[in-house]
Amino acid sequence: MNLLVVGSVAFDAIETPFGKTDKIIGGAGTFISLAASYAAKPQVVSVVGGDFPNEYLELLKQHNIDIEGIQIKKDEKTFFWSGKYHNDMNSRDTLVTELNCLETFVPVVPKSYQDTDFVLLGNLSPVVQRQVIEQMPKRPKLIIMDTMNFWMDIMLGELKRTISMVDVLSINDEEARQLSGEYSLVTAAKKIQKMGPKYVIIKKGEHGALLFFEDKIFFAPALPLEEVFDPTGAGDTFAGGFAGYLASKGEISFENMKNAVVFGSALASFCVEKFGTEKIQKLSEKEISIRVSKFVDLVSFNFK
Repeated sequence: MNLLVVGSVAFDAIETPFGKTDKIIGGAGTFISLAASYAAKPQVVSVVGGDFPNEYLELLKQHNIDIEGIQIKKDEKTFFWSGKYHNDMNSRDTLVTELNCLETFVPVVPKSYQDTDFVLLGNLSPVVQRQVIEQMPKRPKLIIMDTMNFWMDIMLGELKRTISMVDVLSINDEEARQLSGEYSLVTAAKKIQKMGPKYVIIKKGEHGALLFFEDKIFFAPALPLEEVFDPTGAGDTFAGGFAGYLASKGEISFENMKNAVVFGSALASFCVEKFGTEKIQKLSEKEISIRVSKFVDLVSFNFK
């Protein structure tokens, strides 16, 4: 099943206590699409500059990712982000942000994408996210949206307008509190549901993720890992795995949503083990299956 993804395809330069990289492939759209490709066929809407290597585009195609929707602005540069993580790996400093071609990005959804039933709006301006929805001739079965506190700070009205159009909102705990004005995540999720989304996912980093639907709550822990090498893109990888799983099933139910949270969490746990997308470029079905089983074992018990 196809999955329409909108998100940045970009360059990252990362420094952690374990080392540093030069410019490597990154961006929300990249992490999302690579993760989703293990369950579905992603179709990417994004933009890159003339400096973006063809080998990176080939990498995406090798993962059965449709790149027809990636605009190439030959006379412009690709979005670039550089960051340095602190020793706790939970906090980081942004060193460089160069929007480049992303600053004037107007998404164009190719005709071949317009009947896609599953859509994932990666973290971009809520105006750009909405422009993608408005290009779909019929409403998709499921629209999933990721966002961040930056958009809450500078365009809250636009953000709420886009949120009202989606089925699933994925944000972290800090963002959920800011958006709702509530400290309790249960209360925060209820207030966000009233804004439009039926489902709310609240990510808690190394402490797992919560899924809310009506009065139901599901919690998936994060897998305890010996080393976290680079957290960049873990949230996007989670979102890609989550959406890819749902697209592969084609049926929207709370049970499938729960499984999708576990599948996304499993892929995110791989992501942090290497720099950038290095680990999630080369996974086997067996590796993923074993990792999912570890998540299941983590929370399975017989209570007597």
